[in-house]
Amino acid sequence: MEEIYGCCAGLDVHKQSVEACVRRMEPISRLPQETRHWGTMTRDLLAMADWMAAQGVTHVAMESTGVYWKPIYNILESRFTVLLVNARHLKQVPGRKSDVRDCQWIAQLLQHGLLKGSFIPPRPQRELRDLTRLRVQLVEEKTRTVNRIHKELEDANIKLASVATDILGVSGRAMLTALIEGRKDPAQLADLAQRQLRGKIPELEKALEGQVTDHHRFMLRLLWQHLAQQEELIAELDTKIEEKTRPFADEIERLDAVPGVDRCAAAVVLAEVGADMKPFPSHQHLASWAGMCPGNEESAGKRRRRRITPGNRWLKRTMVQGAWAVSRHKNSYLAAQYRRLAGRRGKKRALVAVGHSMLVIFYHMLKNGTTYADLGGDFFDRLEPERLTRYYVKRLESLGHKVTLESKIAA
Repeated sequence: MEEIYGCCAGLDVHKQSVEACVRRMEPISRLPQETRHWGTMTRDLLAMADWMAAQGVTHVAMESTGVYWKPIYNILESRFTVLLVNARHLKQVPGRKSDVRDCQWIAQLLQHGLLKGSFIPPRPQRELRDLTRLRVQLVEEKTRTVNRIHKELEDANIKLASVATDILGVSGRAMLTALIEGRKDPAQLADLAQRQLRGKIPELEKALEGQVTDHHRFMLRLLWQHLAQQEELIAELDTKIEEKTRPFADEIERLDAVPGVDRCAAAVVLAEVGADMKPFPSHQHLASWAGMCPGNEESAGKRRRRRITPGNRWLKRTMVQGAWAVSRHKNSYLAAQYRRLAGRRGKKRALVAVGHSMLVIFYHMLKNGTTYADLGGDFFDRLEPERLTRYYVKRLESLGHKVTLESKIAA
């Protein structure tokens, strides 16, 4: 095999240690290599970087091992060309498994140009990723806290959720605060309802007539405090995310115009993909990287699997959530696509398909700087009107009707 890089290094990364192998191509056609063991403390990583620089290393490859690659990447990225390689691409030769053998194998593959680096965004985008991912996790924790509050209310025979759509609305929060304070009269608690919920005061009085003990109040008070802390952290994260996305205000506005997408979802897209589409040659590459397309596994003319591939789970969940939101729109191309697929392919496959379409739309909007133009909810009807006409005529005739068609223009 032809050597691509004259001097390169392969790293086998662990939690407390790093095995580094430097391979050099010398004029006498020999391939001397040197392997050293390093720690993962900052001073050890800096010393390792100095050693590799003194050896003349230009390119470094390492396996993506959990989160342990991040401190090494942060130190090496300013001094070398660093490739973070998918673990599936670095399977060791059978019978030759050891840490030293691993780093030598990585260095050998890198020197022959057989490794392809993963997409690692620049540091500002990585910081935005940390913020958006933490926000998603906090929202999930908040949802779990709300479910625990609902569980305590049910245990106390308080059926507030059976009457109020949102127990954490303005009225629900007022009633929960009164319950925690020790107020027991159902009429007084129901009188705290506001706006449209005041029309359900008789039902609220029945729902708020329970058996709330001191234990229930103690549990509700702790959960209420925990919920307040989570909401405060989410609000602080929203402020920081807005500050980080301020340079991309134009992209946020254009992505927000797509049905089913809000500013939070647009921020997640920019954090995971970025505003520059150069790392992705086409929208097919982006869909494959995100895991929003079926796997390609075919043998003897048969497709073995049709499930979506593992990809960026943060972007994938945002696309599916956006597809679920847009499925409730009345006059939208994406909603029409969902309804068209859900009947014959199922709701879950339809959501993935719509999420894939949304990702393709985002790709072209960010790449070309264009705005979203909806094709309309009747796009598929206008696409093949004759076929649709034959379908409905056949359905009516199967119901026992005699159908006579007359052109609207002629009438």
